[in-house]
Amino acid sequence: MLPQIYVLLTFVFPCLHSPTRETPRTAEAISMKLPSFISQLALFILAIVPQIIADLNSDTQALLDFAAAVPHVRQLNWNSSIPVCSSWFGISCNSNGTRVIAVHLPGVGLYGPIPANTIGRLDALRILSLRSNNLNGNLPSDIPSIPSLQYLYLQQNNFCGAFPALFSLQLNVLDLAFNSFTGSIPPAVQNLRKLTTLYLQNNSFSGAIPNISLPKLKILNLSFNGFNGSIPHSLQKFPYHSFDGNSLLCGPPLKNCSTVSPSPSPSPSYFASSPTKSQIQAATSKKKLGSNSIIAIAIGASAVIFLIVLAICLKRKDDTSSVLKGKVESEKPKDFGSGVQEPEKNKLFFFEGCSYNFDLEDLLRASAEVLGKGSYGTAYKAVLEDGTTVVVKRLKEVAVGKKEFEQQMEVVGRAGQHSNVVPLRAYYYSKDEKLLVYNYMPIGSFSALLHDSRGAGRSPLDWNARVKICLGAARGIAHIHYEDGVECVHGNIKASNVLLTSDLDGLISDFGLTPLMNFPATMSRTIGYLAPEVIETRKVNQKSDVYSFGVVLLEMLTGKAPLQAPGHNDAVDLPRWVRSVVREEWTAEVFDVELMKYQNIEEEMVQMLQIALACVAKLPDMRPTMDEVARVMEGIRKSESRNQLSPEAGSNAQTP
Repeated sequence: MLPQIYVLLTFVFPCLHSPTRETPRTAEAISMKLPSFISQLALFILAIVPQIIADLNSDTQALLDFAAAVPHVRQLNWNSSIPVCSSWFGISCNSNGTRVIAVHLPGVGLYGPIPANTIGRLDALRILSLRSNNLNGNLPSDIPSIPSLQYLYLQQNNFCGAFPALFSLQLNVLDLAFNSFTGSIPPAVQNLRKLTTLYLQNNSFSGAIPNISLPKLKILNLSFNGFNGSIPHSLQKFPYHSFDGNSLLCGPPLKNCSTVSPSPSPSPSYFASSPTKSQIQAATSKKKLGSNSIIAIAIGASAVIFLIVLAICLKRKDDTSSVLKGKVESEKPKDFGSGVQEPEKNKLFFFEGCSYNFDLEDLLRASAEVLGKGSYGTAYKAVLEDGTTVVVKRLKEVAVGKKEFEQQMEVVGRAGQHSNVVPLRAYYYSKDEKLLVYNYMPIGSFSALLHDSRGAGRSPLDWNARVKICLGAARGIAHIHYEDGVECVHGNIKASNVLLTSDLDGLISDFGLTPLMNFPATMSRTIGYLAPEVIETRKVNQKSDVYSFGVVLLEMLTGKAPLQAPGHNDAVDLPRWVRSVVREEWTAEVFDVELMKYQNIEEEMVQMLQIALACVAKLPDMRPTMDEVARVMEGIRKSESRNQLSPEAGSNAQTP
């Protein structure tokens, strides 16, 4: 038995095993010294093992305290009777199983505030992901200041309060986006020298952006907050969308800051010198101009201005309301504006913040071409005499009166303030004519870019562009569904109503028109996107919007139109076709062949396909909300980018 014990001890104390030819060690010699070695081994175990157990027990208790204090919809299998490192959901430990180093709990239904002295006690934690939950209240200061913390994902919650004051100096990624944080960014952020990614968009931060210069910072997003002043020179290298949505922010890459020179201070010599003779005479003549003279001059000037305006108005032709000059003879919109009533000819209502400077008659004189005929009317590209280009939509089948129309336009105007909704700039209403004015978007629609970019010599949309467009549309629809806390419905979601910016951001258009229309007349053009219950009941709701967006996602993934041959026996119902292919386990056959040339996107495509199939579930109650869809899509996108960004996280780092 002694030789076996000796072999065991040589693994613990290699110094025991140093035999030489001159002094061979025998079992008997070892037996004489073994008790002292066993004593050393016992002391070693007594000194180290309790500390290991204490650290892991401390981490376990901290997690149990967190789970007990923070309600959660999804049941966690956190139980002290099973191993923490190998069995607890969302928990990862270091290689020797002595400390918790990662907590991943995205979208598990956590809600309420996080108490201090819970998660913050995990002093070996490197990764914390609590994204896409409903956590609220102030963020405890002991969480971001965990000394070992490298990745902190708290996006898509309802945290409030000021920007955290203390952070781990090891931090690589910080994501606080889509919360309700307030206040300014402290200059102490400059201390985060290892930071590579900073997401703060869609909060309520305010004040000036500090002049920070972080050597490793590669990704920055401060959009849609309340920042003001000029963008620091050290951050001007980041793109436009990093700062968009801060109306009081200026400087590259946004618009230049205005340089209004202050009025010069009076020169000291002015007060020291005596007035000249000419100055005295000028002052005297001004004094002689009495109040009666001033009144007479004002009346005369007003009369002159009135006569000039009247002359201009009389010169204008009365028949300008009947024609917009069409570029294509067969499509000349000669009926455009034919219902404009004379007493209301210039009552074009512009929304606040619109910079356009024209009236209805200018619009009706513009040259125009037909862009397309949609479910709700005909859209025209109108080029005014000053070169301004807008889109004018002439509505048809409007079934509401003026008051209801104007109330709905107010709702549409507010919704258009979101970055992923096409803004309505102006409208006109009369008994026989209803016109809407939008910004012109030269890139066109997602449908056109997806389906018209095929064939020889054309460049099809790549995967990243497709997902970016659809994610933007999802965000826009989610915003519409809960505009100002009121549940709204779009009712006409399709790929041709997803318009594109020059950066290929997807913006949802045609919002708010369904309540105005004689709905059955508009169904024929959207049949491929309509949910089954809408076809039966003629009534739209938010879950039918989700179905329509699911069809857009399938369109993006497959490259196929919702109906290949509408109105024929061989018409393809896209959701049904995709289900049949997936059911036969031919999932790879679903995807657009144009996407198959891209590497390492298969998993992301499958995840997007799962989202799309959930959206087009036959039963409305089985479909997710648009807010949930947008959150999941964002999570897929961000996890992909972060997997590329932080490969050092290794196998222990799950998807954040």
